[in-house]
This record gives sequence, structure tokens and C-alpha cells, in this order.
Amino acid sequence: MNVTRLAIMDVLLFTPTVRADDRGYFMEVWHANKFAAAGLDTQFVQDNQSGSRHGTLRGLHYQIEHPQGKLIRVISGEVFDVAVDLRRNSATFGRWVGARLSADNRQQLYVPPGFAHGFLVTSERAEVAYKCTDFYFPQHERTLWWNDPELGIKWPLPAGATPTLSEKDRAGQRLCEAELYP
Repeated sequence: MNVTRLAIMDVLLFTPTVRADDRGYFMEVWHANKFAAAGLDTQFVQDNQSGSRHGTLRGLHYQIEHPQGKLIRVISGEVFDVAVDLRRNSATFGRWVGARLSADNRQQLYVPPGFAHGFLVTSERAEVAYKCTDFYFPQHERTLWWNDPELGIKWPLPAGATPTLSEKDRAGQRLCEAELYP
């Protein structure tokens, strides 16, 4: 397994060792001891999976209480996955990092607690699976506006295109209005 620290050092990109032969392939998705040795020593309590069509943008979500760390992977298709640092006392507050995750590259992105998370489906369809470090509490969920100019996220959308959004994602807040972490 190879671990890459992205421009925001707390966000980790894991590239697994894949063993392939004429039958197919095998890889470890999670191994607590190996991930801890690589810098991710945490306990996951919930697994989620979503399926979405091309152009769907889910996010940018976070929980103001019971913040969740997420280990995200794509099991079919491809997404552009984004993490935004919402920790006011962080040197990287308000900055974002993104990575293309796909069934082909088999990479996993770890987004720690204190970050908003979202993704844009760039393939015809995509299935995304992710592990969470805390349970989902809908009363504590918040949403940032996906195209807040203060964030300046460079979503891979054609010029002038708008992604497919849920009602709650259309109602997201700008960073300057949002509840944040200390």
C-alpha cells in the first residue's frame, strides 16, 4: 500500500497493493494495523454506499456535532472527490483538495473529521462506498454551497454546466455563513 499526503496534510490518499492474475484481482480495502502504521489509526462505526448518475454532485456535507472522518472509495465508475478544511484554527482553513477516485485506480481518500466532503460523478454512473468514524446524525448535518466563490473549487464540469443537486445541496451555505469547527 502506498500513502500520499495531499496538499492538506491530514487528507490521505491510499493506493492499495493489487494482486492480479488470470482469475481477476485481490486487494485489502481495510486492515487496521497497516492503516495505523500509515498514519490512519481510527475506528469506523458505519459503512455507506451510494449510486449516482453522471453529473450528480453530492455535498459538500459535514456534521457540526459528531464530526465524521470518512474513508472513500469508488467500486464502479469515477468521481472527483473533494475535502474542504473547516477547522478555524488550521493553517489550511478554507482550502480544498480533490482527487479522482475510480474503480480502475482503486484509490481511497481519507477525509478526517473537521472537513466538508463531496464528490461529482464524472463517469456515466458511479457507486461510492465509504466508512465513517461516527454515526450519521441528520440534525447535525450541514451543507456548504458547492460553488462558493470563496472556496474556488475547480469541479471538472464543462463551462456553464450545472451539476444535478439534491434540494439540501442547492440550499447549502457559503463558507462565510457556515457553522465551523474550532
